[in-house]
Amino acid sequence: MMRFILLAFFCMTCVSPVYGGTPVKVPDTMAERVRACTICHGAEDKAGRDAYYPRIAGKPQGYLINQLRNFRDGRRYYQPMAILLENMSDEYLYEIAQYFSSLQLPYPAPEQIHMQPEEIEQAEQLIRIGNPKRNIPACSACHGDDLMGIEPAIPGLLGLSRAYIAAQLGGWRNGGIMRGQVPGCMSEIAKQLTDVEVNAIAKWLANQTVSGEPRPVSTLLPELVHRCSQNITEAGGKE
Repeated sequence: MMRFILLAFFCMTCVSPVYGGTPVKVPDTMAERVRACTICHGAEDKAGRDAYYPRIAGKPQGYLINQLRNFRDGRRYYQPMAILLENMSDEYLYEIAQYFSSLQLPYPAPEQIHMQPEEIEQAEQLIRIGNPKRNIPACSACHGDDLMGIEPAIPGLLGLSRAYIAAQLGGWRNGGIMRGQVPGCMSEIAKQLTDVEVNAIAKWLANQTVSGEPRPVSTLLPELVHRCSQNITEAGGKE
């Protein structure tokens, strides 16, 4: 499918010269180079709030480079991404990550999802306090008090659809996101959650208005830095 999309985009850019029109000079900018990315990860919410393509604009640069390398190297698998990235160098992936991390685009309005009082209480407990007895840290402890991420490698949780959040948590729980997952990090945390808890968290996060910005890695508790040390150090952070 992605090969078809890229071919179609290439053909559209070449159609004018073929039929005798004035050739269009395309500027050699990163914005033009990543148009294949923005077909799915567009500047606007073109596919609707139920889309499974996440917003990548404004995400921490280290997080983006980790994901790009994971897709390219087969640790995280989604065929269109693997095809798109298979021949790209680390240096070029860093340029792409830097470009998207620097974009400051408007966020969509929060979803309006009805929640029962007990769902809200359950979600806020896990997001703000966690469950130490089950070895579940608070979402905010890793993703920041504003839930907008931690530089350089932990993404924000706001501005995403309920469907995407639930799907990602499900993928972490069943091993469908990463090959050779890092024990003790997101996969192990998600496996402790029940279906009911996943749905409550996804609803609550999708209902929130976006505000704030990513926090520095120094705000992470030492035990959490150690727990997710591989992701942080690979993205350029320090233990």
